[in-house]
Amino acid sequence: MTVLLLAAGAAYVAATWRCRSPWPLARTAAWLAGLAAAGVAVAGPLRAHADLHAHMAGHLLLGMVAPLLLVLAAPVTLALRALPPPAARRLSRLLRTAPARWLADPLVAVPLNAAGLWLLYGTGLHTAVAHRPGLAALVWLHVLSSGYLATAAVLAVDPAPHRRPVAVRALSLAGGAAAHDVLAKVLYAAPPAGTVGAEQGARLMYDGGTVVTLVTAALLWRRWYVSRDAVRAAAQPG
Repeated sequence: MTVLLLAAGAAYVAATWRCRSPWPLARTAAWLAGLAAAGVAVAGPLRAHADLHAHMAGHLLLGMVAPLLLVLAAPVTLALRALPPPAARRLSRLLRTAPARWLADPLVAVPLNAAGLWLLYGTGLHTAVAHRPGLAALVWLHVLSSGYLATAAVLAVDPAPHRRPVAVRALSLAGGAAAHDVLAKVLYAAPPAGTVGAEQGARLMYDGGTVVTLVTAALLWRRWYVSRDAVRAAAQPG
């Protein structure tokens, strides 16, 4: 997983050099910070399967903080600008395919992300991961990618065909947050077998998830507010 994160960082930086227009430094910083958050999570906290408090710190970093930072980096926009025209057109066609539209829909991406977490912590999968490094790597990759898809579907930073209205995206975010909070309460009442720090871990999952959700909601509102003002300005007579 660490190799994949390093490769993703190198590819992004290389793409900024090839970009046909100046690329915001803040977006590059967001991408590298997101990869760093994911790297910290998989290097330490997520490996503490028996300590739910430490493990949940890793979950928040990998499943919520890192995806938010990676989405703010707008990697698809960068790819469309940095790739040669034929490759950019192929990527654009790929984004318009049915599977891509499906995964970019918040009514699909957010429930899939929540369902993955319930499967991980509501079944015996969490215990099984502790003894199977290969399975653990696959689970971590899923947590990161599903968190990214859900966040990307809500914020819509990158171009996406058939984008849902902001009200639908806001309701999807609220539904995902509710599922996350209920799972935290379930873990508080009935933690996975063989774990310690369940109460602290459940509280961290609940409180930390709330903070990240509120930040995401604020970013969604800001993007809607700015786009609304832009539309109004364009509609005014010159």
